[in-house]
Amino acid sequence: MPLPRYGEAALADLLPSVLAALGVNGEVDVLGLPPARRYCVLLVDALGWNLLRAHPAQAPFLASLAGRAITVGTPTTTATSLTSLGTGLPPGKHGIVGYTSRVPGGDGIFNALKWDPPLDPSTYQPYPSLFDRAARSGVATTVIGQSSFRDTGLTRAAMGGPFRAANSYGQRVAAAVEGSSGAAPSLVYVYDGDLDYTGHQHGWRSPAWRYQLAMVDRFAEQLYDELPAGTVFVVTADHGMVDVDPDRRVDVDDVPALRDGVALVAGEARFRHVYTVSPDAAADVRDAWRSVLADRAEVLTRAEAVAASWFGAVESRVTERIGDVVANVHGDCAVERRSVFPVETRLRGLHGALSEDELMVPLLVGEA
Repeated sequence: MPLPRYGEAALADLLPSVLAALGVNGEVDVLGLPPARRYCVLLVDALGWNLLRAHPAQAPFLASLAGRAITVGTPTTTATSLTSLGTGLPPGKHGIVGYTSRVPGGDGIFNALKWDPPLDPSTYQPYPSLFDRAARSGVATTVIGQSSFRDTGLTRAAMGGPFRAANSYGQRVAAAVEGSSGAAPSLVYVYDGDLDYTGHQHGWRSPAWRYQLAMVDRFAEQLYDELPAGTVFVVTADHGMVDVDPDRRVDVDDVPALRDGVALVAGEARFRHVYTVSPDAAADVRDAWRSVLADRAEVLTRAEAVAASWFGAVESRVTERIGDVVANVHGDCAVERRSVFPVETRLRGLHGALSEDELMVPLLVGEA
């Protein structure tokens, strides 16, 4: 099983490397990016490295860029990855350990994408963003995303920086060009989420996904063509995706052994955080989940997962956000709970686990 390459070739290393390439003191370019005065980073949600390489005909522009694979963190999901990108930290430090996790000090579920319940972002994730660090060093920064993302808890926790709403490809290109055209060194970040939506609904092997990839490729090419000369253009992603076999879905609601000793199930269908009724129950719950899931998942206690560096270095304030037991799902399986997460049961493409298709994302670099 591949593991995140924190500090060597992970998504959390991207913006520190960009800032170093922009000449910001104190930053280290571990990814070996070219020095420049302008950088534009495009993140395409769910554009896994293996998925992209499997479709060169649909993405000729992206295939033409120099590139290699890097990893995201654990779990392979948007909220965790975007916070690693924006802070330069592994999940064990920034503390957003999944799509859902237990509310700190409570018995409910915190949804990091919806930021519900509305916890204080600066308390839940106290580290400054790299965009804020860049701005303090004289770099003009712009964060470009959908208008619905403005001032959300996740945006505040992960990104900071001046936010520009852009709901269409044309708006994103225009905002990126404007953000890259000033006299000061600049860092522009552009997010696009339509490929992820399409993959969830239809699967990444579907015609709909291939058509959407072709649209993303044309968008990326136009963005690249319009950037000012000398701008370094970087394309990456927050995770990949797998298509789940409908016959290989396990529902916790249907298996009493998966509920014994369990107070709360969170995470997502490819990576479950399992919170036990007491710390002493963790080993028994781990063993029960191992017995039921067998080769369909790797099941560890929290201590075992931390020791295996799944989350990177884990701070004490973050420890209890991780499940007492965690289940990393293998192959084309999913571990669902329809009574709590009914939408997951209707999705064809999923992510969250540590397979190559989910963990590895592209690092594509071109100079405009």
